[in-house]
Amino acid sequence: MIIIYLSPSCTSCRKAYAWLEEYNIPFIERNIMEEPPTKTELEKILSLTAKGTEEIVSTRSKAFKRLKIDIEDMSLQELYELIYDHPEILRKPIIIDHRRIQIGYNESEIRQFVPKKVRRRELNKAKSMIATFDQMAE
Repeated sequence: MIIIYLSPSCTSCRKAYAWLEEYNIPFIERNIMEEPPTKTELEKILSLTAKGTEEIVSTRSKAFKRLKIDIEDMSLQELYELIYDHPEILRKPIIIDHRRIQIGYNESEIRQFVPKKVRRRELNKAKSMIATFDQMAE
């Protein structure tokens, strides 16, 4: 099952939400501000990243800068507590399933969450359109 961690005020989050809805992809929506990720969820998120905290924490955000901390000096437990207490420092949206993750909204990358049967159907539709176009051109 896909989980999307988002903030309703985030434009990228709204785009990702709308995209998942458009493709009728079932997902669980989690408002990151009202219900921050648990330690177990953060462990899962971090296990799917290529760059760890660098990928999920927005160190250039105003919210992070206000905290005046260095996450490099933190233990994992301290990091989990920081994120739980200040979920606004996370990049958004965070979209995950059992083996994939996407941070932020990128229309070409989000396609990885389209089920294979839907991708196959779209590919066949595109092939059919090309064949029709080729026939019309003859």
